[in-house]
Amino acid sequence: MPEAYEFDITVIGAGPSGFAAAMRAWDFGKKVCLIERGRLGGAGVHNGALSSKTMWELSRDYRNATRRDRGFSATGVTVHYEAVCEAVRMATDAKVGHMTRQLRELAAPLPGHTGSITLVRGHARFLDAHTVTVEDHETGESRRVSSSHFVIASGSRPRQLPNIEVDGEVILNSDHIESLSRFPRSLVILGAGVVGCEYATIFANFGQTKVYLIDRAERILPFEDVDVSRLCSNNLERKGVTIHHRASLISMRRVDDEVEYTIEHAGGGRETIRVDRALISVGREPAASGLELAAAGVQLNPQGQLVVDDTQTSVPHIYAAGDVTLDIALVSIGEIEGRHAVERICGATTRTLSYDNLSTIMFLDPEVAAIGINEQEAQKRRIPYRVAVYGYALVNRAIAMRATDGFVKLLVTDDDDMRILGVRALGVHASTTIEGVSLMIHANRSVRDLAELLHPHPAVTEGLQDCVRMLLGTSIHKPEVFRNELRLSRVTFSDAGEPTR
Repeated sequence: MPEAYEFDITVIGAGPSGFAAAMRAWDFGKKVCLIERGRLGGAGVHNGALSSKTMWELSRDYRNATRRDRGFSATGVTVHYEAVCEAVRMATDAKVGHMTRQLRELAAPLPGHTGSITLVRGHARFLDAHTVTVEDHETGESRRVSSSHFVIASGSRPRQLPNIEVDGEVILNSDHIESLSRFPRSLVILGAGVVGCEYATIFANFGQTKVYLIDRAERILPFEDVDVSRLCSNNLERKGVTIHHRASLISMRRVDDEVEYTIEHAGGGRETIRVDRALISVGREPAASGLELAAAGVQLNPQGQLVVDDTQTSVPHIYAAGDVTLDIALVSIGEIEGRHAVERICGATTRTLSYDNLSTIMFLDPEVAAIGINEQEAQKRRIPYRVAVYGYALVNRAIAMRATDGFVKLLVTDDDDMRILGVRALGVHASTTIEGVSLMIHANRSVRDLAELLHPHPAVTEGLQDCVRMLLGTSIHKPEVFRNELRLSRVTFSDAGEPTR
């Protein structure tokens, strides 16, 4: 008979959403069990958010070090893939260290606090709606955990394609990137979404790898506006990346120690190319198999995904958060969902989680920060809007950094209130530009509230401020003069639904 434990709240998965859920449960003085079968942090730390962004930062540092337009020329600059991966591991180890320290300190109740968190290693599977068994395949130990409530936060894994064998050596997914012993001589990336484009940017920045990107759509990042997609695409191609636009993959297979792939172009012609390595980046799928959810009565949809309503599953005391729900696969959203699930369990909130002020960062060239809707979405919904676009070429901080590639785009409602609909910022420090906008969208505030904020100077946020002033007709730089750098438009819709400017 396995050893038994009883808890108030059991969290399955110690990635961003699970760890946040466990800590929020501790806030409420609960006795918490946190189950993890792999490494603390999940894909939010390893083979994902933190690791890939660390690699992006390193690649950008290397590219800047080899530039010749900054008044100096560095010589003898070398880069080795194993050293890059070691720097990435140092970053992830630091994060895991923070998590480990906190779990160690909170394993027993602190003075004046009833909460505790017990970390249990192993694979969890439900025996019934209130019980899981946890099997540690390394030690062979088995434990039974009973709990009043559960939060499923088991994350996601790279999606597999049935006709491509990912061997982790020559044909890879994002879990295998750090296992390479050297920079590939050439690399084909299947998938031109955010992750695929990020890795294309990373390897192009290091300049050691010829990169090919297979994109079946007309343009990369098809969910973003054309001007955003075009700038990122042009920059990739300037770095030597070959983008197979509107190409269908016919086959991909390992041949000895290389990869051979065949694509069919939009015009009908086929092309076969041999490369050193391949990276499959076609999305992620929930890591819920093996949990035996049926034993707990948790309902799944026909695609095998959890049915979730505001983090609550079909079983009232079982919740789910983060990538396992496969709604929005972002660390920040996973953390918020984990916290929200616990707050609902503890009766601390009755509000429904809102995603209207969702913000994202895409680590491309240039960096892309996004919040709210874009022009493409506004037109799809037939929302009349006004838009101001302010080029980084006129932003003093960008000028000082010699990094004027990019722009800030601000969408507001086409009425006297001019409420913020969305912002897109492309360029250095782009994520800084949208920090204050999230709260304003959440509070449904007018863009006028941003007009007279006192920004530090020089700062990239001044570009957003001047977007506001353009909409109010009070900008320092005039769109009538800087026609290539500035844009001011008003988009309405005809009776037939066509946008008019």
